[in-house]
Amino acid sequence: MDRSIQVKALTSETRMAIMKLLAEPEKHFGQQWSANPVEFGVCMTLIAEALEVAQPTVSRHLELLRQAGFITVRRHQKWAYCKRQEGVLQDYLDWLGRELAIEKPKERV
Repeated sequence: MDRSIQVKALTSETRMAIMKLLAEPEKHFGQQWSANPVEFGVCMTLIAEALEVAQPTVSRHLELLRQAGFITVRRHQKWAYCKRQEGVLQDYLDWLGRELAIEKPKERV
């Protein structure tokens, strides 16, 4: 995985908001009738509406999150659905924690 893409993906308030919304799809998108938001993902149109941004704008943000591996995008009929990838996100957070950890000096014996 290209860590630079992952770092870039989470440097936007909009993309962070998307990740937070997708963390609780049933809470934020329970009104989605076309597919179960937890099992299938959330329609891009509903994400754009929740953020009050144009669909092309949200599409660009979602594409970067997809490239980072943080979400998957699945097409069904004329809609595209997004779902958070918890394993990839946790792997990134673990990596970031290791990268930012302060190394303790080794004890002399």
